[in-house]
Amino acid sequence: MTSSSSSSQDTKRVAHAYPEGLRADALMEEDVAWSHEIDGERDGDQFDRSERAALRRVAGLSTELEDVTEVEYRQLRLERVVLVGVWTSGTMQDAENSLAELAALAETAGAMVLDGVIQRRDKPDAATYIGSGKALELRDIVIETGADTVICDGELSPGQLIHLEDVVKVKVIDRTALILDIFAQHAKSREGKAQVALAQMQYMLPRLRGWGQSLSRQMGGGSGGLATRGPGETKIETDRRRIREKMAKMRREIADMKTGREIKRQERRRHKVPSVAIAGYTNAGKSSLLNRLTGAGVLVENALFATLDPTVRRAETPSGRLYTLADTVGFVRHLPHHLVEAFRSTMEEVGDSDLILHVVDGSHPVPEEQLAAVREVIRDVGATDVPEIVVINKADAADPLVLQRLLRTEKRAIAVSARTGRGIQELLALLDNELPRPSVEIEALVPYTHGRLVARAHSEGDVISEEHTPEGTLLKARVHEELAAELAPYAPAPAF
Repeated sequence: MTSSSSSSQDTKRVAHAYPEGLRADALMEEDVAWSHEIDGERDGDQFDRSERAALRRVAGLSTELEDVTEVEYRQLRLERVVLVGVWTSGTMQDAENSLAELAALAETAGAMVLDGVIQRRDKPDAATYIGSGKALELRDIVIETGADTVICDGELSPGQLIHLEDVVKVKVIDRTALILDIFAQHAKSREGKAQVALAQMQYMLPRLRGWGQSLSRQMGGGSGGLATRGPGETKIETDRRRIREKMAKMRREIADMKTGREIKRQERRRHKVPSVAIAGYTNAGKSSLLNRLTGAGVLVENALFATLDPTVRRAETPSGRLYTLADTVGFVRHLPHHLVEAFRSTMEEVGDSDLILHVVDGSHPVPEEQLAAVREVIRDVGATDVPEIVVINKADAADPLVLQRLLRTEKRAIAVSARTGRGIQELLALLDNELPRPSVEIEALVPYTHGRLVARAHSEGDVISEEHTPEGTLLKARVHEELAAELAPYAPAPAF
């Protein structure tokens, strides 16, 4: 974005980028002149008042298909959408990156992005999100592009949703509803579908609307007579009550399914198998990394939230130690709290792990924002004490300067490419060193008839030395307490 106060040449460039018909009027009543003595020494870009208040078109977001055969090939009716964001803090580049991510979310949901605009405000308008005047300008853009949906880059209140729809005369949804729609499309397992349904009902509950007779009161439930005693319920109240009942039922079902996964986790803990959780931003390459490390065969697609259901696979370190690797749901900035709550049981895989592989997209323009967004969700699920390794994926497509910056700022980080295999062996060696090791060191002469104990020492512990003698296997190893108790009877007697 070019500053409108840096030079006269820059001013012309900005004016050319935003046609006069789309420029907003000034928000303040009085006209304040710009002076070099007062304003010239300010840090950062300074915009004229009209430019600060204007709806700025963001270039490069349109995904409109020019070839009609491509539309026919998709065999679906793509919604035609216009994106709108409110820039309240940070730089203009931050605001454009956020809207570009919203465009990627819209494409993943099956929409065709026609245009995107950003408005500079101190805070979103309480009534229409962007203000009544800008809402009318947005209506003109909708008519001009032929859009049938407006997507706002934020979570709108029920009032903002209604008022903005009244002005633009097309369907309006917010970022939360868009993410929920993507989750509903991609959920495959019974638990995933239940979690998405719960999040959708939580989002829908305060946004229910009624029309005409739908708001009228039903007959009261008094006993006897003509059943007209009491005020009764309106139709919208009945709908809300039914949704609450469904939500209560859904929470019970999710709790039951959580029990099954907890039993599996307890079984892994009982056998002292270390667990590693892969967490990271959506489309950072978590499933690709899981496939590369374990050959799991999980779906890999260049789309946001392509996989939702957690996948747990057993793997082996270069030294032969067994561990489990769990792929978790991807995160995104401003992840709706409904989803955090609904998927809390799934995200507990992160909190119960011994190590987190935090995957970040090295080819992203600002990977630090991805790191911050994921760590915020990790804090929400109470996994801040779990050790973390930052895995910078897509190193083959990343800017070398960005890689150097990340490797310098992150204490424990490694650059890899799940596509080409670069850095995977180094990552496996790092995993081997970072996984928790058994705490008890023991020496035992295990009879050959109890070879299973030797096998367990290899799979569950660290074998320091092993010697085959006529009496049995002389084993020196570090093992967990349970296995140490089983090996204790075979410990050689101390020499005097």
